[in-house]
Amino acid sequence: MMREVAHSRDRGVNATGTKPPQAKAPVRRRARPESKRERQLWESGYRVVAGVDEVGRGAWAGPLSVGVAVLCAPLARVPSGLRDSKQILEDDRERLFDEVVSWCTAWAVGHSEPQECDRLGMTAALGLATRRALCQLPEDLLPDAVVLDGNFDFVSRPRDASAPVEGTLVDLCAPSEDDTDGYPDVALPASFQPVVHTVVKADASCVSVAAASVLAKVTRDRIMRGSAEYYPPFDFDRNKGYPSPTHQRALRGYGLSAIHRRTWVYVDKLPWADPESSRLRGRFVR
Repeated sequence: MMREVAHSRDRGVNATGTKPPQAKAPVRRRARPESKRERQLWESGYRVVAGVDEVGRGAWAGPLSVGVAVLCAPLARVPSGLRDSKQILEDDRERLFDEVVSWCTAWAVGHSEPQECDRLGMTAALGLATRRALCQLPEDLLPDAVVLDGNFDFVSRPRDASAPVEGTLVDLCAPSEDDTDGYPDVALPASFQPVVHTVVKADASCVSVAAASVLAKVTRDRIMRGSAEYYPPFDFDRNKGYPSPTHQRALRGYGLSAIHRRTWVYVDKLPWADPESSRLRGRFVR
C-alpha cells in the first residue's frame, strides 16, 4: 500500500486519490509607459520633447512609417489605455487615436514608399520618413530632445554629411533628390540638432514614444486597409502587409503587387523568382 501511495504522490496525487489545490500563478500586468524621461529632459532645460517610433519595418508590402509625438510641459493627463501600439487591439487603437492627437502638443507621421525602401535601403528610408514627419511640424515645435525607440539613432545628423555612403544615415537638414512620388523636396533648418536618447523598448516605457507608436501604427493601418480593395487576394486589411499565411499564398499564386517591396529576400523564394535579380537584392538582404 505504501508503494501505491508513493507512486500516486509522484504523479501529483495525494493519498486520498485527489489532486492537491494548485497555487494560482501571479497575473503579470503590463507596465504602463511613464513620463519620467520626458520630465527629466524638461528639467534639464529642453522645452520641446518628442517621441519617435517606426512601424512597417518588417512588412513585405506597404510603406515604412515614422511617427513623431511632440510634448511640452506641463504635461496633461496621459490618455487612459496608452501603451505600445503592439499591446493594443486594433479597435482600441482606433478609439485611442483621436485622444492621443488631442493630447500631443503637435504630431506627424512620415512615410517612405515601398519603391524608396527598395532603392535606398532601410536605413536611408528610415531617415527619409523621419524627415518627412518632422517637416510637417511647426518650426517653433521642432524638438530640442528626441526619445527614440531602439538602440539605433537615425535622427542625428551624419558626422560626415559631405561623404554620403549607401546605407548610412540621411542628413535630415539637406534636401535630397530621393524625395519623389509627390513629396516636396524639403529639409529641416540647419540649426536642427536635437539631443537624441535611444531607449530599448521605449514604446513600452516612455509616454511620448508610446504615443508616436500609436499615431504611426493607426495611420499606416488605415493606408493598408485603403489599399486592400485594390489587391483583394493579399488580405491587406487584416495583415497590413506583413507575411501572414494568406499573404504568402497569394504571393505564390499572383506574384508581387505594385506596393510590394521587391528587394527583400522573400522574393527569392517565390517560384518564379528571377535568378539575375538576386544579385541586385544581395545589397539589401534583411
